Amino acid sequence: MSHSEDQAALLFEPFQLGDIALKNRIVMAPLTRNRATRGLDAPNALNVEYYRQRAGAGLIVTEGTQISQQGQGYVWTPGIYSKEQIAGWKAVTDAVHAEGGKIIAQIWHVGRVSHVSLQPGNQAPVAPSSIPAKTKTYIESGFAEVSEPRELGLDEIPGIIADYVKAAENAKAAGFDGIELHGAHGYLLDQFLRDGSNTRSDSYGGPIENRVRLVLEVVDAVSKVFGKGRVGIRISPVSPANDARDSNPQALFLHLVEKLSEAGTAFIHVVEGATRDARDYLEFDYAPLRKAFKGAYIANNSLTRELAIEALAEKRADLVAFGRLFIANPDLVERLRLNAPLNTPDVATFYGGDAKGYIDYPALAEKAA
Repeated sequence: MSHSEDQAALLFEPFQLGDIALKNRIVMAPLTRNRATRGLDAPNALNVEYYRQRAGAGLIVTEGTQISQQGQGYVWTPGIYSKEQIAGWKAVTDAVHAEGGKIIAQIWHVGRVSHVSLQPGNQAPVAPSSIPAKTKTYIESGFAEVSEPRELGLDEIPGIIADYVKAAENAKAAGFDGIELHGAHGYLLDQFLRDGSNTRSDSYGGPIENRVRLVLEVVDAVSKVFGKGRVGIRISPVSPANDARDSNPQALFLHLVEKLSEAGTAFIHVVEGATRDARDYLEFDYAPLRKAFKGAYIANNSLTRELAIEALAEKRADLVAFGRLFIANPDLVERLRLNAPLNTPDVATFYGGDAKGYIDYPALAEKAA
C-alpha cells in the first residue's frame, strides 16, 4: 500500500462538525441544477431521489436555495420561503436521514445577479451599489445578460436580514441539520464584501470593517435560530465568478474569517482558486485563514481523490468537498474508498431538464451487473 493509500483512510473517518456528527469527511458541494417544480420553485420527487442517492456523503450541502423571490437569480431554482417549498425540502431531508446521511441547506440571495423577469413585479434586482455585474443569468428563454440593479436603501437592510432569519426558521422546520450561508461567487453577501461591487459610503461600505458588517449580522441572526454549531458560510476569496472583484482579497478575507471565528461559526467552506477552474488563479494564501479560524475548514474546488487525501493528511482542511464528481457518481464515497473509476459528467444536462443526467448515473454495483 502506498503512503497516500495509508492516508486515504482519513477520508472515511467520522468528524464532528460543530454540533453535527458526520460519518466521514466527504462533503457534497452545493450544485445548482435548475430542476425545482416550475411555478412553485419547490423541490419534487426527482430532487428527493437525487439527494437520497448521494446520502453516502458525510454531509450534503444543498443547491443554492433562495430566501425570497427577490433573492432568486436563475429560473427553476428552489426557494425556502413558501409552504410548498418547505414541504418539498422536508421530503428531501427525510429521505437523506433515512439513508443515514446529514444535510444542510445552502441559503442564498443573489443580489445583482438576477433578471427583472425573475423579480417580484419585474422590479430591478437589488445590490449594495447600482453597479451592473458583467455576467449572464439563466431565464425561461435561456442565458441572458443580468439586469441593472438598484442600490439597497439603509432602511431595507433589516428586511434582508429578516428574510435570512425566516429562511433559517423554514430550513429548521424542513428538517435540515444546519445551514450554509452562500457568501461566495459574487452573490449578495459577497457583493457587500468586495470594493468592486460595494461603493457605499454608509456603515455598510468603505473600509473592510464596514463591508463585512452585513455578513456578520446575518451570521449572528441565523445562529440564534439554529445555534452556532449548525451554521457555516461558503466563501470564494479570489473566484471571479459573476464579476466578483476586490482590491485586497487577502486582507478582506483574513479579517472576515477572524470575525467569524470570534462569532463561533461552525465552519467555513472555502472555494480555493477560480470556481470550476484553476486552483492557483490569482495569488492567495489560504493557510492564514485556516490558522485564524477555530471551527472546521472545508476545502473545495476541482479536488481529485489525491488532492483531497493530501489536504487532509497535511491538515490544510478538516473536510473535503466535491461537486461535479457527485453529479456523475451518486456512490462517490464508495468509489473513493475503492479507488474505482468514475463516471464522466454530462455537461449538457447540468442545468434544467428531467431525470436524464440527474438521477440516472449508474452506481458501481449496477455497472458490474
